[in-house]
Amino acid sequence: MSHEDLLAEAARQNAALELREHAPAEPADHSASPGHYSDLQSAVRFPIKLPIFVKSKSGESRTQSDNVSCNGVLFHLDAEVPVGSPVDFTIALPADVVGADSDVRVDCRGRVVRSFADDGRCGVGVVIDEYRFERH
Repeated sequence: MSHEDLLAEAARQNAALELREHAPAEPADHSASPGHYSDLQSAVRFPIKLPIFVKSKSGESRTQSDNVSCNGVLFHLDAEVPVGSPVDFTIALPADVVGADSDVRVDCRGRVVRSFADDGRCGVGVVIDEYRFERH
């Protein structure tokens, strides 16, 4: 599957999630409750390696995504970030993938919903609560 196909599928997944979260019969709940977390985990994940710059209470770090979904991202850090912690991070989308003249930054704000030890590093699953596209 090409990068363009992966991004298109992620956009379709995001649109479906938006419709489901804003349905009148079932109000959106952005808490980290176990039921909501399982909904977040059910989104299709794409094994895309994208550069990420992370800022949290544990410090600043450069890493890359392990996988991306319409709800969030999984990456690894050297420092532990506890579940529930707020995280600001920037994902760089390569210009050739998004059809732009230069890379597109996605500035995100989210919270850690999963944290686990993995081969001497810390795996961190973050749900994206807010995002903004920046072109430079």
